Amino acid sequence: MHDTELHRLEEMRAKRAHWGRFGPYLSERQWGTVRESVAGDPWQEIGFEKAHLLAYQWGEDGLLGICDNHQRLCFSFAFWNGQDAILKERLFGLTNLQGNHGEDVKESYFYLDNVPSHSYMKALYQYPQRAFPYQELIDVNAQRTLQDPEYEIFDTGIFDDGRYFDLMIEYAKDGPEDILIRLTVTNHGPDKASLTVLPQLFCAQKGDDLQGGYVEHRKGLLYTFHPDLGRRNLYCDVDKTSILTTHHIPFRRDKTIVPSDRGAFHRWVVGRADLQQIQCPNPATKGAYLVNLELEARQTLTIRLIWTPLSLDAPFSLFDQVMKERIEEADVFYAARQEGLNEEEKRIQRQAWAGLLWSKQYYYFDVQTWLNEQKNKELRNLHWGHLYSENVVMVPDRWEFPWPASWDLAFQCVSLAVIDPETAKKQLVFLTREWMMHPNGQIPACEWEFDMMNPPIVAWGAWRTYKIEAKHYGRKDYRFLEIMFQKLILHFTSWVNREDRNGNNLFEGGFLGLDNISVLDRSQVAALGGNLVQCDATAWMGMFCLNMWEMAVELARSDGAYQSMASKFFEHFLSIATALHEDKSPLWNEEDGFYYDRYVDAKGSFPLKLRSWVGIIPLFVVTTFSDDWLDKLPQFRERLDWFLKHRPWMCARVACMQTKGCEGRHLLSLLGVNRLQQILTRVLDETEFLSPYGIRSVSKYHEHNPFALEGEVFHHLTVGYEPNESRSRMFGGNSNWRGPIWFPLNYLLIESLQKFHHYFGDSFKVECPVGSKNFCTLQEVADEIGRRLIALYELPLVPAHRGVPFLHRQVLEQQRYLFFECFGGDDGRGLGA
Repeated sequence: MHDTELHRLEEMRAKRAHWGRFGPYLSERQWGTVRESVAGDPWQEIGFEKAHLLAYQWGEDGLLGICDNHQRLCFSFAFWNGQDAILKERLFGLTNLQGNHGEDVKESYFYLDNVPSHSYMKALYQYPQRAFPYQELIDVNAQRTLQDPEYEIFDTGIFDDGRYFDLMIEYAKDGPEDILIRLTVTNHGPDKASLTVLPQLFCAQKGDDLQGGYVEHRKGLLYTFHPDLGRRNLYCDVDKTSILTTHHIPFRRDKTIVPSDRGAFHRWVVGRADLQQIQCPNPATKGAYLVNLELEARQTLTIRLIWTPLSLDAPFSLFDQVMKERIEEADVFYAARQEGLNEEEKRIQRQAWAGLLWSKQYYYFDVQTWLNEQKNKELRNLHWGHLYSENVVMVPDRWEFPWPASWDLAFQCVSLAVIDPETAKKQLVFLTREWMMHPNGQIPACEWEFDMMNPPIVAWGAWRTYKIEAKHYGRKDYRFLEIMFQKLILHFTSWVNREDRNGNNLFEGGFLGLDNISVLDRSQVAALGGNLVQCDATAWMGMFCLNMWEMAVELARSDGAYQSMASKFFEHFLSIATALHEDKSPLWNEEDGFYYDRYVDAKGSFPLKLRSWVGIIPLFVVTTFSDDWLDKLPQFRERLDWFLKHRPWMCARVACMQTKGCEGRHLLSLLGVNRLQQILTRVLDETEFLSPYGIRSVSKYHEHNPFALEGEVFHHLTVGYEPNESRSRMFGGNSNWRGPIWFPLNYLLIESLQKFHHYFGDSFKVECPVGSKNFCTLQEVADEIGRRLIALYELPLVPAHRGVPFLHRQVLEQQRYLFFECFGGDDGRGLGA
């Protein structure tokens, strides 16, 4: 069968058809975001309880909804079970202060399918038939401590006896502008149940500007109009009533948040007000069909809608055929990209990709305008007034992290590149555009604080995206690589100037996205009167150098001028390798065979002997190359030979640069064979880092041997092995790097082991697991770590859903998976967002 979805992507790439104009770009949560706050305290200012009363300034949200790529027109569903005090039109969760482990969504929903053009999308929301336990979830979590697990919606018993609705939402496109919507409602309960459904259309505002859009109804037909998008009719195939409201009024008056008439639908539906007695504006900025369903026990009903610029006499005559075709086309598209996997692995991977594609969000934020409106002028992001975003961007999570984060985005792009390299490239370029990147070259970390230093892996993301596209699509996009390289030179300079304060190529970095992995808050060390020489920051910079070197070498094949840049990053890499192993303040500990951060103050320095990812990240600094590369780069080869002759002490710090390995390859690495073996002895030890489900973020050794930091400045600080939720309030307590398994770093480790194997070949083996007498090549070790990660989702155990029988049944019966932020270090249970 012809790969129609791939053809759509080609049409988009050639700008012949705008298949991506509409997509899942509507956030699941706009409330509680920094950009909607006035005093800089978003959780306190706009909690869930206010969300249905307010009009936002910087975006819209909705339940599994869609909008256009500039969020001018939006569609989503609202529901009412006849019991709740409010409509169910957005996801509920606890704010950071309400949750005993930070913010957390308290709902049951799944992203089930999606394709890059969003011509077919599928998601599920599970809605209780009893009153939603909002207050119970707030109250019970408030009583729990950091030592207790979170109280989840599954713990309330709300889904017991099957008394809930499955609300399956599907979108399909009959053309770039024609959207078919199918809602399939299933009553899982033992009794008859009623449900009110509101398919909603609404026009977003930007600040106080309604952008000229409106919703109107005539003769029972709802339609939207926008000057840029024209008229779009919403057809519905069941009995319904049309209702309208104006849900926008100025969000701020005298810098204060004020209610809007957004609650009109609540008054009509929940308050049972008489529609005839309420004046409805026509046109308005929000409209809905009001559909009342009665479902017998175990009954399923379907509502079909079409949102289209066309006027149709028989709108649903081809609906089922088109929906069927889009599903079949999605099957063909993924089948071509999942060769070599078994059926279970295909289901897991495809649904993981679906979650990635659903994570796209329209992100609008004009920081200077926002800063001008703030009451608190000592706010975060004061130096980011240049930042302006009005783009569709992938976000880490549509509820918990509804804003782009730079190092998360790099990982997302590498994952996306296999199925949609064009979007992956655009996302990376977006991060480096002049309206995002700081004039000093810093890439914004995330909305919460753009200044936070994230690992500088955008270069890795760009290089890997380039290579993946070349491998899977036969295209080498030199233009993309050149654009990224030029911008990343600025980013590299910002890191050198800011994080290498002593000019010795040992980097500090601060936060680096690892949250509470350290005994100290790494972004606040200066307040203690010292500084932290960070092993991971130094290693990340070494990796940055090699990524830039690889890019420069690739570009030099068609433009010899890049050879000098290849030399520049190669020499900087040698300087970092030399500094990392400096005898005066070593980060390597010979006794333990491991790398540690080092605390430095006026009294001296000492290592923080906490075994964590911090000491493993130097393994990521590795690449291989062949003599064929060097033969094509005469200027670089000449510079390399000069260094070998005149700077032998620097070259000696780099592993195997002169000694040829498998098939005559050369190796660039911070680690020689001995140190590689010593670190892997820790990493592959099941009593330390090696879990049944991947590599832990902190060694299990610290479970009975916690690391303690004593002293007048430190008081008594400790870090133990915490395999599940965080027991620390550092960074809000909502992210734990003291034991759980994190996929991104596991992925980088697997990739690095493959590179080492590329050099050493089958002759180099290590014991895996340690003590098993089973000796493996590094490729086999990489495969074993990958197998353990995949085991998190394999039947029958599905450890990622461990401890939640309701979720486990979803996998066993319906193959529905939740993909978590991280996983329990011992039992693999899903944790975090």
